[in-house]
Amino acid sequence: MAEKLTPIEILEKLVAFPTVSRDTNLPLVDWVEDYLNSHGIDCHRYYHESGEKAAIMAHVGPEIEGGTVLSGHTDVVPTEGQPWTTDPYTLIEKDGLLYGRGSCDMKGFDALSIWAMVEAKARPLTRPLQLALSFDEEVGCTGAPPMIARMQEIFP
Repeated sequence: MAEKLTPIEILEKLVAFPTVSRDTNLPLVDWVEDYLNSHGIDCHRYYHESGEKAAIMAHVGPEIEGGTVLSGHTDVVPTEGQPWTTDPYTLIEKDGLLYGRGSCDMKGFDALSIWAMVEAKARPLTRPLQLALSFDEEVGCTGAPPMIARMQEIFP
């Protein structure tokens, strides 16, 4: 089994992927899937019709209905025209705060959710815990509805 990363280490990985809505998010999805798989968590994908983007979903705990879904998105808005003084795709700490493109919206939550899935996998859950990371939230939430439909097909 792979080393467990801290939420900040996961966030650092996620921020490094330039997942602007107009571009692919597949390298990030690949990393999330590889990381979760390395901890014994199976993942599912729903691909955008272009094949250039995907939502990723995972489930830990009992195979019963109900539970909790940790839902986020992987895309970020462009950085063009913004006054970044550092590389937006490198997470930095300054005065106790973390800065990087998407660190608040929404990769910080995504990192905590990925961390929680790995932690939950090692516990005797009585209810399911699911992860759902969509694409294209920043351009109208178009990735979430088909992801939800796919989750209803594959999870109890």
